[in-house]
Amino acid sequence: MISFVGAGPGAADLLTLRAVDRLAGAHVVVWASSLVPEEVLAHASPAAEVHDSAGMTFEDVVKVYEAHPEARIVRLHSGDLALYSALQEQVDWCLAHDREFEIVPGVGSLAAASAAVARELTVPAIAQSVVATRLPGRTAASMPEAETVAAFAAHGTTMAVYLSAARGRQLQDELLTGYAPDTPAAVVVRATWPDEQVQVTTVGDLAATMAATGARTTMLVLVGPALSGAAPRCKLYDPAYAHGHRRRSTPGTTTGRPR
Repeated sequence: MISFVGAGPGAADLLTLRAVDRLAGAHVVVWASSLVPEEVLAHASPAAEVHDSAGMTFEDVVKVYEAHPEARIVRLHSGDLALYSALQEQVDWCLAHDREFEIVPGVGSLAAASAAVARELTVPAIAQSVVATRLPGRTAASMPEAETVAAFAAHGTTMAVYLSAARGRQLQDELLTGYAPDTPAAVVVRATWPDEQVQVTTVGDLAATMAATGARTTMLVLVGPALSGAAPRCKLYDPAYAHGHRRRSTPGTTTGRPR
C-alpha cells in the first residue's frame, strides 16, 4: 500500500490522526525536506527506511515504489494534496502498475493562512467564492490561457495566489486590473512554521510588502474585501432564519424541545 499523505502546512502537530497512524506503520517514508519539517518524521518508526525527495525526480521516486512492492509506503507531501502537489502523476503510475494506494488529505496552506490572519475568506454579501491560482513562471506552459490573475481579478472575490513570491510587481499589476488599490491583502510566509511571517497590506502596496519579507518561496498571498474583517450577521445562526435542524423563533417563544 502506498499512502499519499498531506503533511500539513508546516507545524508538526497539524497532521491528521490518520496521517500519524500511517507514518507509525510505514516501512518506507518518502518526504520532501524542503517543504516538510523534519519534526514530522518523529511520528515514523525508527526502523523505517527514509528517502528525501528534495533532490529526486519522479523516476527516482517510483523506483522506490518498485523496489518495495509489498511494503507500507508513506509519501509525505506538504499541505493540501488537492492543490499543486504533483500527486496525479503518481496516482496514474499506481493505476498503470496495479499498485494499491490511498490519499490521506492534510491541512492546506490556505486554511493555515486564513487562520494566521484571523479572517474567514467567504463573508456573506461580500465574497462567496475563493479563487486559488498562481502566476506563470518556469512552468508557464502549464497555465491555460484564460487562467491569468488579471482574468480572475475581474471577479473581485477572494483570491489566494500560490507560487508567486518572486514576482511581486507582476502580481500587483495584474491584481490592479480588477481590484482597487486599497483592497485588503495579506502576505503569509511559511504559515505555521516557527519563522512564520504575516504582513497585512493592500493591493496597492503588495509588491513592496512581498519584497520586504525577503522570501522567495513558501509564500501565499490573500486578496479581497473579505479580509477587511467586516461581516454582516450570518443568517445561519439568526433566530429569524429556519433550517432543517432549527425552527424559526419569534419573540417570546423558545426553540427547545418540550420536556
